[in-house]
Amino acid sequence: MMIDQQNSHEEEFKKGFIYNMIGGLAKNKTTVYLMIVLVTISGFFIFQSLPKEQFPEIVVPQIYVNTVYAGTAPADIENLINKPLEKQLKAEKGIKRIKSNALQDVSVILVEFQTNVTINEAKERVKSAIDKARRDLPTDLTQDPTALEVNFSEFPIMNINLAGDFPLELLKKYAEEIQDKIEAMPKITRVDIVGALEREIQINLDLAKMKAYGVTFYEIQTAVQGENINISGGELNVDDVRRTLRVKGEFRNVDQLKNVIIRSGQGATVRLSEIAEVTDSYAERQDFARLDDKPVVTLNVIKRGGENLVIASEKIEEILAEYESSKPQGLEVRITADQSERTKADLNDLINTVVMGFIFVVFVLMFFMGVRDAIFVGLSVPLSALLAFYPLLAMGFTINTIVLFAFLLGQVS
Repeated sequence: MMIDQQNSHEEEFKKGFIYNMIGGLAKNKTTVYLMIVLVTISGFFIFQSLPKEQFPEIVVPQIYVNTVYAGTAPADIENLINKPLEKQLKAEKGIKRIKSNALQDVSVILVEFQTNVTINEAKERVKSAIDKARRDLPTDLTQDPTALEVNFSEFPIMNINLAGDFPLELLKKYAEEIQDKIEAMPKITRVDIVGALEREIQINLDLAKMKAYGVTFYEIQTAVQGENINISGGELNVDDVRRTLRVKGEFRNVDQLKNVIIRSGQGATVRLSEIAEVTDSYAERQDFARLDDKPVVTLNVIKRGGENLVIASEKIEEILAEYESSKPQGLEVRITADQSERTKADLNDLINTVVMGFIFVVFVLMFFMGVRDAIFVGLSVPLSALLAFYPLLAMGFTINTIVLFAFLLGQVS
């Protein structure tokens, strides 16, 4: 009996508190209006400051292990590299799946961990497995195994295409000018150039002449590496000032490389140009870019995770607008695959939905409640949308397609 009375007293207290609070708010309309204005303004600024992306940042604990062993067939890559690494990787905790590929000269292993394992923990466990497997790996690897995390946020946010009646090497020069300006932005991770030519100095040896002089491949390699060096020469005290000395022996042109002296183990000496054809050429193209069936040089812009996509896109457009005035005549710069366009369209859909919801609510209720009361009720639609940005900011969310879909669904319902 006493418990029932106590519960009834608590309920009466709660009802009284609520009635008093509502009554106090009704009497202090100015305070209520001021609070609504402040909440609305701060919610709008939060909406403007929240990072806007096309998709939410996905973190999947996946690590790539890459190993390079030049001159090795896929079957040998499988036996010499993949199997020792897989043996140690399988002993680590939290691994969900291991997928390995044995290619010519290259070993690629994808290690996927359980979702409760963080990226840093996964990377440390993979590095530990690599260290344990080193004793079973070949000692003359071209490149030791490296652990690289899979970052799904490193997808291009836009492609900047440079086209015109110019050689590819000249288009690459223009692309590098734009690349330097965009990479200086704090919101950009890097800018990759696709479709350009890479300079390569080729040494095409004549096997018959090598045998005639008794020169081996190792002796040629040693001679070229020994001439193309840049080393420190220590310090020199000049007038009580210590100056750093550096010996620069790097090749500045192809003629210097042609005149390198090769000494064979049999005592013979020969210039490199006498046993090989040295040319300043380009590496075999591994990537191609085309636009409107024409070859172009493309810049793939990659944004930092969590940064504002819309602002980054607008800054890049400003850089390209400045470059437009100084670019060579006949050079066309065009943006394709701009993710910010879809994000802007989604944001406009959200704003239009809020505005239409306010109009419809006011239009329907004005016949029953009057215009003044209908407007106050209709204001709950945009106000509720602005209030929703407070928890988004507190939880570190970004405005992306998933969040906007939830907003639109909530406003429609």
